[in-house]
Amino acid sequence: MFTGLVQDVGTLQTLDPEHVEITCSEDSIILQGLELGDSVAVDGVCLTVVKILPIGFIADVSPETMRRTALGRSEGRVKRVNLETSLRIGSKLGGHFVTGHVDGIGYFQSAVQAATSWDITFTTESDTVARYILSKGSVSVNGISLTVADCNLEGTRFSVAVIPHTYTATNLCHLQPGSWVNLEGDILGKYVEKFLRSDRTASNPPLGSRSGNGYASHDAAISTDFLAEHGYL
Repeated sequence: MFTGLVQDVGTLQTLDPEHVEITCSEDSIILQGLELGDSVAVDGVCLTVVKILPIGFIADVSPETMRRTALGRSEGRVKRVNLETSLRIGSKLGGHFVTGHVDGIGYFQSAVQAATSWDITFTTESDTVARYILSKGSVSVNGISLTVADCNLEGTRFSVAVIPHTYTATNLCHLQPGSWVNLEGDILGKYVEKFLRSDRTASNPPLGSRSGNGYASHDAAISTDFLAEHGYL
């Protein structure tokens, strides 16, 4: 689990279909206490460290990871990537819960500098991403926790307002129009969708009212009483 607060920017190079090498500075916070088997978010993709290098590490990548994410589109080229070590119990949660399980990819469209921020627009053709994009909702872009400032109804086009520190301290400043980005929707939204899905079976119906097995009945709606009972009010 990660927070979406990038700790460093390194470089990634694909070694072979199953391994990538990530290089960072000697004094990088990423290397402090890094151990074999640790999880590191690389452009928002959760990877496992299999070898530690003097100024970086090597990680395993699966065919699924290469297919679903932008990591597989680097074509052996060195690229700048955002890095974050996994969340530890007691650490500050300054962003939102990011799993490192990318839903799909999108494209960097444009960045316009405003008085106090950068207005950046992304597009995606992936329905598995677009369904979780909503105004003022959270989204992870290349592992960065961002808030959607505006979006179209379908969620296929959205913009974010990025403060100058985030813009320069991540790889957002290196993106060019058409650059691939990894996108992950808010995990809380995914669970809400799961529970409210209308086609749930009788053995696993949506929340709403209690039934004999402790689940909500299929036809009932979420009510104020139900929310209060479960600690939401």
